[in-house]
Amino acid sequence: MTASALVPDPLLSGASILVTGGTGSFGKAFIRYALDRLDPKRLVVFSRDELKQYEVRHLFDDDPRLRWFLGDVRDRERLLRAMHHVDYVVHAAALKQVDTAEYNPWEFVKTNVIGSQNVVEAAIDAGVKKVVALSTDKASSPINLYGATKLTADKLFVTGNHYAAAYQTRFAVVRYGNVMGSRGSVIPFFARLAEQGRSLPITDLRCTRFFITLPQAVQMVVDAFDMMQGGELFVPRIPSMKVTDLAQAIAPGAPMHDISLRPGEKLHEEMISPEEGRRAVVVRDGRYFVIQPDLATWGYQPPADGKPVPDDFSYRSNTNEEWYTQDQIAAIIDAGL
Repeated sequence: MTASALVPDPLLSGASILVTGGTGSFGKAFIRYALDRLDPKRLVVFSRDELKQYEVRHLFDDDPRLRWFLGDVRDRERLLRAMHHVDYVVHAAALKQVDTAEYNPWEFVKTNVIGSQNVVEAAIDAGVKKVVALSTDKASSPINLYGATKLTADKLFVTGNHYAAAYQTRFAVVRYGNVMGSRGSVIPFFARLAEQGRSLPITDLRCTRFFITLPQAVQMVVDAFDMMQGGELFVPRIPSMKVTDLAQAIAPGAPMHDISLRPGEKLHEEMISPEEGRRAVVVRDGRYFVIQPDLATWGYQPPADGKPVPDDFSYRSNTNEEWYTQDQIAAIIDAGL
């Protein structure tokens, strides 16, 4: 079936949608999906880099449904202007580099924390219907500054439903791990080293990670809009992979060497902590976990299809029941996902 023959999503069809950080890897993938499958009335791209906006405008041939707002999430008034007559917001803007955050902590707080609160307040004041914010596995039991700012942002969006209880606006969060093919992905880095015949640096040969493709990430956000009541934190149920398997899938037979963990880096990733696991259920035939709000004053009800997880449940990349093989990883990379 061609993209033009696809039936638009009934919730988002004909709607006005805004994406913060819309010129990033996720933003570009979401724009393509939205233009092909969601049939939006208007899609507002909100970002702070004029060159990237110029490049993305040309990437999508200046589609007349696209609107371009230069602005920073640190600027609440600019957000409020951009959200005028917007129905749905995807909040993807963030500073993300773990090591950079350790040297520039206040800059990360201003964008990831204060910027998130600005999105919450602007969305309520503008009468936005639903907001889905993107999070990261680093926000679960954080050990670095970046993860701490994203955990704070998660809580701001969940508790934003308290502020919005008397209004129509509702907030939810999606949390996933590393994205294959995103800007800064290790995949092109390993490929370049392999072409040069160099050994591949592995942070720790025991490392395991969660990986998700860009199409999976976009579909998860669209599904979250459909599933959310407000206050949920959605987590995908996906396979884990060994970092050494990823390296060998990219460059079979390439030598590897252990460079040890960097400051703020975990040996294994976690997307649901044991504390969060007490509030988690499985939905959509096992496709997603939902971490439910522990205090909800806005009329939240547990999902009708929610199934409890086992006692003492946590979701970690090293104890996951599902794993990618090297051949499966290679097939995903070859498919360009």
